[in-house]
Amino acid sequence: MSVFNDFALYPRFLLTGFSGLESRYGLISFPLFLVYGTSIAGNITILFIIRTEPSLHQPMYYFLSMLALTDLGLSTTTLPTMFSVFWFHSRDIPFNACLVQMYFIHVFSIIESAVLLAMAFDRFVAIREPLRYATILTNDVITGIGLAIAGRALALVFPASFLLKRLQYNAVNILSYPFCLHQDLIKTTVSSRRVSSIYGLMVVICSMGLDSVLLLLSYLLILGTVLSIASKAERVKALNTCISHVCAVLTFYTPMIGLSMIRRYGQNASPIVHVLMANVYLLVPPLMNPIVYSVKTKQIRDRILKKFKKHKV
Repeated sequence: MSVFNDFALYPRFLLTGFSGLESRYGLISFPLFLVYGTSIAGNITILFIIRTEPSLHQPMYYFLSMLALTDLGLSTTTLPTMFSVFWFHSRDIPFNACLVQMYFIHVFSIIESAVLLAMAFDRFVAIREPLRYATILTNDVITGIGLAIAGRALALVFPASFLLKRLQYNAVNILSYPFCLHQDLIKTTVSSRRVSSIYGLMVVICSMGLDSVLLLLSYLLILGTVLSIASKAERVKALNTCISHVCAVLTFYTPMIGLSMIRRYGQNASPIVHVLMANVYLLVPPLMNPIVYSVKTKQIRDRILKKFKKHKV
């Protein structure tokens, strides 16, 4: 009886990499950690440039800083277990550590969704009310938006972790990915998962579902405002300010939709496909966002080149 209680209280969880390719983890780990290194370096560079350039202390770049911080958080949250699985071939993860990782993965994902929505609002205000832009999006307003974004994510995900903690699991539980996700943990439980599943669905609807609808609405309003501008050159200029943000939105939502479709309709697909899509979902946005904003945003690009030239001299 005591052994059963120990299993119930301290179940083992095993992470999964690319099944059947364990002998090639050395080769697989190189591009993975190259992605991590590029993501972390890129987002730190964005934060450094914005922090050290007074001319970039504007609402648009404050929101970009929030996005970079979120991407850093997401990268560092998944890095330990990815390193463990692909570098050290160690799949074990304690239950509490798995819950903590799951919590922060979903918190940062919800924050990223909300930050993208806030950036869409920023672009709408900049195009619709250019003369009042700085007076509408003051530092206090931006701070309030940031706190609301973080507070919503923290509050929404916490009950999900608490509900998972109360469920019963097998003595040994094999997860589908090299990190812990809510939907993956629910599949391993041996007790009723109804409440946890319903709450998880509610979290998705109230966060990313709502954000995606508001994002679409924001861009419809932006498009309507742009079309009302008389000058063609001004219309093109206004739309160009949105290109980087549109790329960031597509980079975030496309892998998420792809992973959802694979989970729902790809039961017969190879487990490698599932793991690959999960890795794309969590690794690509933090990698691509700093690249997109560095290439497409002239102010960021010019400051980065200026820093490098100064360093060479």
